[in-house]
Amino acid sequence: MRHSRLAAAAALVLSLLAGGATPASAEPKVQVTKELRALESSFKGRIGAYAIDTGTGKTLAYRAGERFPLLSTFKAFVCGAALHKARTSAPGLMDKVVKWTTDDLKPHSPVTEKHVADGLTVAQLCEATVTVSDNTAGNMVLKQVGGPAGLTGYFRTLKDPLSRLDRWETELNDWTPKEKRDTTTPAAAARDLRALSAGKALDAKSRERLNGWLIAATTGDNRIRAGLPKTWTVGDKTGTNATAGLANDIAVIWPKKSAAPIIMAIYTNRTAPDATAGDKAIADTATILARGLGRL
Repeated sequence: MRHSRLAAAAALVLSLLAGGATPASAEPKVQVTKELRALESSFKGRIGAYAIDTGTGKTLAYRAGERFPLLSTFKAFVCGAALHKARTSAPGLMDKVVKWTTDDLKPHSPVTEKHVADGLTVAQLCEATVTVSDNTAGNMVLKQVGGPAGLTGYFRTLKDPLSRLDRWETELNDWTPKEKRDTTTPAAAARDLRALSAGKALDAKSRERLNGWLIAATTGDNRIRAGLPKTWTVGDKTGTNATAGLANDIAVIWPKKSAAPIIMAIYTNRTAPDATAGDKAIADTATILARGLGRL
C-alpha cells in the first residue's frame, strides 16, 4: 500500500514537471497569473495586485510583494488612523475644527480652497480626503496623527512592517523605481484595508464611517469599479500621478448582498506613461481577480 502511494505521488510530480495537469486547487491562481502576465505585457508596465475574499479566505497575488508608491491611497489609511485616535486617545477629535491658510493650499483641493476662512472639522476633512482626494485636506488630517511618521507608526500597529509615509502632499508623489519612501506593497495595502474596513482595527461605528466615505468616493469610477458588476457595492481610494504613469486603486467590495467583502489592492506603473491606459488595466485586473476568486 505504502509503495503504491509513493509511486502515485512520484507519478504526479513527474507529470507536473513534464507540463501535466495542475492540481485543481492551484488552477485559479495559475490562470490568474497567466492572464495578468498577458495584461501586463500589453500594458507595457508593471501591475501589482492582491485580493482577499474575506468570506472564503481565498487570496490571489501578482507581484504582491513588490514596492509601489502609495500616492493618494494613503488617504484611506490616514483617515483610519484619525478614527482610531479619536476612539482611543483623543475623544472629540473628529469634531475638532481645523483651519489653514492660503499658503497651505495644494493643487487639487476642491473642498478646502473654499473654506480657508472658516475651516472644517476633522470628519469633514476626512470626507474630502477620501471622496474627492482633496490634497490639502489630506495634509490637515495627516497633521492630526503625527504627520508621515505618525502614519508609518500606525501601519506598524496594523502589523504591517513594510508600508511607510515619509513626505506630505504633494511631494510624496515624486517616485523613481528605486524609491522606498512613501511606498507599500499590494499585499500589505490589502491587509491593512481589510483590517480597517472589515476587521477589528476600528470599532464598528468608525468602520462604518470609513466605509461610507470609501463608497462615496468619486475618483475611481474607471478603475476597480469599472471591472465589476454594477450591482456590487464598491468603496475605493485611488492614487494617481499621470505624468509618471502611476495609477493605483484599493477597494472593499460587497458582491451582490454578500456580508463578507472582497478586498483588492491594485498598483501600477507604466514605462510609457498613459493614465487612461492605467485605468483600463486596473479595471481588467479587477475582473481577472474576481473571476479567479470564483465570484464572476
